[in-house]
Amino acid sequence: MRAAYQYRLRLTKQQTIELERWLEMLRCQYNYLLADRFSWYEQNRCAINACPLVCHLPELRDNPDYYYQKRTLPQLKKNRPWYGEIHAHVLQDCVKRVDLVFKRYLKGDCNGKRSGRPRFKGKGRYRSLTFPSLGKNPVDGNSLKLPKFGWVKMVYHRPIPDGFKVKTAIITRKPDGFYVTLSIQDDTVPEVIPVDKVSNPIGIDMGLKSFLIKSDGTEVEIPKYYRKAQKRLKKIQKAVSRSQKGSNNRKKAVIKLGKAHKKVADTRKDFHFKTAKGLLDNHDLVAHEKLSIKGLAKTRMAKSVLDAGWGQFLLILSTKAEKAGLLTVAVNPRNTSQNCSNCGKKVPKKLKDRIHSCPYCGYVEDRDVNAAKNILNLAVGHPVSSKACRATKPLGGVGKKPALSR
Repeated sequence: MRAAYQYRLRLTKQQTIELERWLEMLRCQYNYLLADRFSWYEQNRCAINACPLVCHLPELRDNPDYYYQKRTLPQLKKNRPWYGEIHAHVLQDCVKRVDLVFKRYLKGDCNGKRSGRPRFKGKGRYRSLTFPSLGKNPVDGNSLKLPKFGWVKMVYHRPIPDGFKVKTAIITRKPDGFYVTLSIQDDTVPEVIPVDKVSNPIGIDMGLKSFLIKSDGTEVEIPKYYRKAQKRLKKIQKAVSRSQKGSNNRKKAVIKLGKAHKKVADTRKDFHFKTAKGLLDNHDLVAHEKLSIKGLAKTRMAKSVLDAGWGQFLLILSTKAEKAGLLTVAVNPRNTSQNCSNCGKKVPKKLKDRIHSCPYCGYVEDRDVNAAKNILNLAVGHPVSSKACRATKPLGGVGKKPALSR
């Protein structure tokens, strides 16, 4: 099992200057390797049968793939000795990043989805470097030993659990300073509880009126962190736009704007972690919709959808559940709001209709609670009996409707 712990670094002034220098050198090397890839691709992508009878093609050369560019690093250190100050594994990771973005541009990822054309990184745009391997016992109290860089101090706010080994370290520059993300590994694999042995499952329906509504009728209010911070962000953004490019005032305003955006992101992430913990502390199975967030982010509700951060929350929920040996099940959201959770019949309704009223069995419930129950039934494979799910059956058609449970 692998986990990632992030700590804030307390660097000296000299260490900060050195780290900034490393990032700038890696940025230049990244741009050079990417340009080499583009140069080869433009000269060699033409098919043989598409060439004219008389053409002036340059002399073809081997494809500068990952291993080819990796073999150029020793010569780089000879031609530019200052690159010898950077650890070899950090330089190799720079080559790996170029290879990854170029392959995704040409072939796509594991699902065949291609990304856009890779862009060259401007000054200050290369923000992280990776140490793929660390020495033995790299953490000593609140200090971390980085190969060829030395000991650095960090805010050791939570200890690494016993039995875990530190495998890699990623140094990231953020608006308020440098952070290190330690990837730790343990050979033990947690046992996941089978679906047929769950004792307290729950279904959740994500929304914009409430962040989520459980199948038992309880709900979690949506915080709207970005909406609340919009006025302040607009004021800082105006200061950035009005300042002259390249001036110190603009740099200060950009840093202030970055810190404001980071505060919104951090508070949202903290809310997601606490909400996920509250669900997993009380339930051993959490069923949710398999949402197409990229599609929803292209609609008129894009700002509210991205402010809610459903994708980040569901990722945190599944990761924490896996580590605890619990279950999260993603189900197809098709007709979960339309079908009746009591009898299974389809009851068409528009988005403005917030109450589910079944004309077949007389079951009345809040629309989102009904959807959450449908999600839970799909995840478990059978209707989950509870007092809230019982409804009075009509006599010869539509009968009396029970009172709302909320």
